[in-house]
Amino acid sequence: MATGSFEGGAVGAGSGKGKRAVAAQAAGRMTREAWVEAGVAALVEEGIANVKIQTIARRLAVSRSSFYWFFADLQDLQKELLAHWLCKNTSPILERALRPASTVTGAVCHIFECWVDPALFDPRLDAAVRSWGQVDAAIRQAVDQADDQRVEALTHMFSRYGYAAEEAFIRARVLYFTQIGHYTLGMRDDREMRLRLLRAYLLSFTGRQASDDEVEAFAALMRRVQPGD
Repeated sequence: MATGSFEGGAVGAGSGKGKRAVAAQAAGRMTREAWVEAGVAALVEEGIANVKIQTIARRLAVSRSSFYWFFADLQDLQKELLAHWLCKNTSPILERALRPASTVTGAVCHIFECWVDPALFDPRLDAAVRSWGQVDAAIRQAVDQADDQRVEALTHMFSRYGYAAEEAFIRARVLYFTQIGHYTLGMRDDREMRLRLLRAYLLSFTGRQASDDEVEAFAALMRRVQPGD
């Protein structure tokens, strides 16, 4: 995953006992997860060009040398950032596409959970990784593969409810790319507008009417995960 901005090298052997002691003390206060979280924050807020060891060390208020207690080099951290994105933003979609539901509209409501619950999908992180992919071919390939995985999962979901193969694929693409486009355009429909349009969206994506129970259950979930809207 070459970005042209790798900072290489481990702590030098001649750094001395004092510096090694400081690094050990800093490492003792830190964890690998803390570095990853700070790296994710830098990626989202400033872009991949500012995901640098020194920059993240300043965020964590530790020495740059403590980084090497947890990672071989910056590329090692970048691999962790990509893995974090895949786990955070792809795994919930795949899991919810497999969830049983008595109707296809209920199944789509499971997918909608990812779009309304920030614990399940982080649109800013998704946008940051997509931007990273514009300057790194390996990351772009990973993004394309994740998009394919997500669409494939949605296609299988639609197929379970009797849609022919091509129709299931097209409906999956429409459902998925509509939401990604929503994020890309920065649309900010409030919660009440989304709920008002829920039935129409479900009809558009599935060609079938949602039941009152399905709409009410999703509205209750949305108000629970977005209490401040």
